[in-house]
Amino acid sequence: EERDMIKKRSVMLNLHSLQTPFSSTWKYGILALAILLLLVALTILTCQICRLQKRNKTRKRKRCHSRDLVTIKAANGIWEKKMPSLLHDITKQSNANLQASTLMLGPSQEPSSFSETPQGQADLSSMSSDLGLLPCSHGTLKFSLLYCRERCELLLTGLEAWGLPRSGCAESTIRVRLLRQVPSHIPGLQCMVQEWQSQVVKNCNRPAFGDHFVFPLQDAVVEKSTLKLEVQRFDKYSRNTVLGEVRVTLSELKASQSLVLCKELQKTTKDVVGEVLVSLKCLPISQRIEVGLLKAKTTSPGSTAEKSVYARIDVFCRRHREKHQKSRPRAHTPLIIFNEAFLFHMPESAAQDCTVLVSMYEVDSDSRHLIGQATLGKRRANEAADHWDLMIKSIQQPVAKWHPLLI
Repeated sequence: EERDMIKKRSVMLNLHSLQTPFSSTWKYGILALAILLLLVALTILTCQICRLQKRNKTRKRKRCHSRDLVTIKAANGIWEKKMPSLLHDITKQSNANLQASTLMLGPSQEPSSFSETPQGQADLSSMSSDLGLLPCSHGTLKFSLLYCRERCELLLTGLEAWGLPRSGCAESTIRVRLLRQVPSHIPGLQCMVQEWQSQVVKNCNRPAFGDHFVFPLQDAVVEKSTLKLEVQRFDKYSRNTVLGEVRVTLSELKASQSLVLCKELQKTTKDVVGEVLVSLKCLPISQRIEVGLLKAKTTSPGSTAEKSVYARIDVFCRRHREKHQKSRPRAHTPLIIFNEAFLFHMPESAAQDCTVLVSMYEVDSDSRHLIGQATLGKRRANEAADHWDLMIKSIQQPVAKWHPLLI
C-alpha cells in the first residue's frame, strides 16, 4: 500500500509539472493579445479625432467663403428671386447703366463731408483689398446705400467688415440705427426712427453680413436723418462689446443712385434722445440716498398710444451694485410724470465713488427696448458732477435737476 501511495504521488507530481508551464504560456499570450487590441483601439481613436478636426476646419473655411460670396452675389444681382421688389429693381437698373460711387474717409474727416468718386461696376473684393488700415485703426466697414424717391425707402446692403481686433473665437454683429434731428431747446436732440440687428457671423476674420435693411423714409426727412452703424462683438451671456461706429448723414444722398461707402470705425459716441428730471437727497444718519424720479421728456417717431414706459434705477457704490428698483409703468407721452422716490444704501465713505444709473424702457405687447440712460455721480460729466456736489452740500434736502437721456 505504501508503494501504491508513493506511485500515485509521483504520478500527480508529474502531471502538475506538465500542466504548470502550459497554463502560464496561455496567460501571457492572452495578456499580450489584450495589450495589442488596446493599442489598435487607441490608434483608431486617434485617427478619428484627427479626421474630425480636419472636417471642422474645412467647414469653417467653407462658411467664411460662402459669407464672403454673399455680398458679391447681392451686388451683382444674382439673388433675383429672393430679393424684395425694391432690391430687385435696383439690381436690374445697376446691371443696365447704374454707376456706383465709392467714398473713402480718413479718421481726420468728418462723417458728414462726402467726396464722391464715380466708378463703374468694380469687383468688391479687389476694391476692398486695396484699402490700407492705419496702425491705430479699429477696423473698416463697407456698405452701400440707395434712396428710392418713388417708394420713399432707404436701402442698406453689402455690409462687410475687416481689420477688426482679434479675440479668439469671436462672433461679430452690426447694430443699425436710423436717427432724425428734432427741433428742441435741448442741443443735439434726436429721435430714433428705427433699429435693426444683423445676423451673427462666427469665427471669421473678415465677416460679410448677408442682411439688407429697408427703412421707410419720407423725402422731406432725409436731410435731417443720420444712419449709425455699430460693429459689436456678440456675447450671448453678457452685453455686446462695441468695437466702433460709422455715421452717415443722408443729406447728400442722391435719389436712385447707389453709393458704396468704405469708412474706418471711429470711437462710439452717445446720442441725446430726451431728458429726465431727477432729484437727489443724501441721508447720512441712515446711510442712504433717496433718488426721486419726477419727469421725463422723450421723442418717438410713431404712435405710442398702446405703449407704456417705465424706469429702472441702479446704484453702484465702490463697484458694488445695489438691488435695482423699478417705477410703475406710465403711458408713453411727450411729457411723462412719475413722481416716485427710491431709497438705496450708501455709506458715507462711499459717497465720492457712487454712481446712479436711470434707464428708460418702452414696453409693448411682446417686447421692450431701451429708450435712453442718464448717469449721475461724482466722476461723471460736468452737469452730473455738479448735481452730486449740490446733494452732498444740501444734507437731507432734495436737489432736482434735468439730465440728458443718452443712447
